[in-house]
Amino acid sequence: MDFEMPNDDDPRRQAVRAWLAAHPSPSGRRLAEAGWVVPHWPKPYGLDADPVHQIIIDEEFAKAGVARPSNPIGIGWAAPTILMAGTEAHKDRYLWPALSGEEFWCQLFSEPDAGSDLASLSTRAVRDGEEWVLNGSKIWTSGAHLAQFGILLARTNPDAPKRKGISYFICPMHAPGITMAPIVDMTGAHSFNQVFFDDARIPADCLVGDVNDGWRLAKATLANERVSLSSGGVLWGSGPSAADLIEVVRNGGAGAAVRADPVIRQELARTWIEGEVLRLIQLRALSARLSGRTPGPEASVQKLMADEHGQRVMALAKQLAGPGGMLDGSGPVGKLPPRRRGGATEIKFAEGLVPGVERVWHYGYLFAPALTIGGGTWAVQRNIIAEWVLGLPRDP
Repeated sequence: MDFEMPNDDDPRRQAVRAWLAAHPSPSGRRLAEAGWVVPHWPKPYGLDADPVHQIIIDEEFAKAGVARPSNPIGIGWAAPTILMAGTEAHKDRYLWPALSGEEFWCQLFSEPDAGSDLASLSTRAVRDGEEWVLNGSKIWTSGAHLAQFGILLARTNPDAPKRKGISYFICPMHAPGITMAPIVDMTGAHSFNQVFFDDARIPADCLVGDVNDGWRLAKATLANERVSLSSGGVLWGSGPSAADLIEVVRNGGAGAAVRADPVIRQELARTWIEGEVLRLIQLRALSARLSGRTPGPEASVQKLMADEHGQRVMALAKQLAGPGGMLDGSGPVGKLPPRRRGGATEIKFAEGLVPGVERVWHYGYLFAPALTIGGGTWAVQRNIIAEWVLGLPRDP
């Protein structure tokens, strides 16, 4: 693939600019219906855009300060699975509101006793006439308190091998029998929840795909999740990037002595290189999607690298602050580049925004330990790579 970006006179770039000039403050629905939210998707939802075309769109939207709808689980994980395995009724009902951000989604996969070993989940779904009855509990559910719908894995055949008796559901989050308790992390934010199902009832047509075929769909969702978590900003696609940090330093966001330190300079160079490698891997993942392939084990490579990279970026930001980095709210001082509205200068995690320059780095530093746990731990990702990419024997 040629990674050289087209010039300003490229007709695709001109087309994006013309549309943005005609729609300077587009709604989420208008963006979705124009194909800008998932441009790599087929029509009518997308534009059948190749990776270079997608990057052109991203660049022009960033320059115009226009942000796509914020609905990461709905757009990045639920919608691709519904497009792949849902009925036409599912697509008509759920895709447009998800892509436009009108309906927020969460993911109901992990359980208190089935996190990294997701196939050991025990939440049950039993068919009762035209409804499914749910019992069990899910945990670490980001944004469940704000979501209208969730993607749910539940066991529908307890006698089958653990990966054979699981089904995939669309779960209305306000169904009777569903309650939740907040989980407040060390940043002080309420992003996560534990969700409880006590004889909760959902319609029979909430089943996606076939009964007991949920594990196959879950793998597709998890692959898309790992690609999505590894894109954009270093905090699972949110917040600043390595390039943002380096631009702050370049503009005087750290003391002269710090900027002259050869060890710091080497670490900044390494961080920038990692960011570029991840950007190129992301292009490879996009190319795989365009060729019709669902993201596979390479998604684990991307997520593993991105998570550890994010932790290094945030630790470096604190280090650049010098002794003041030990203080609450501290970070390198300087204006972040306005890459996108609601993006670089603020982190959006479920319940609100964490604005301001220094606060972004401090919040990110506290949140960063979660990166190598959520969406599949670093150890699980390494096992997937070892077995499915390198062909090594299973860990005894």
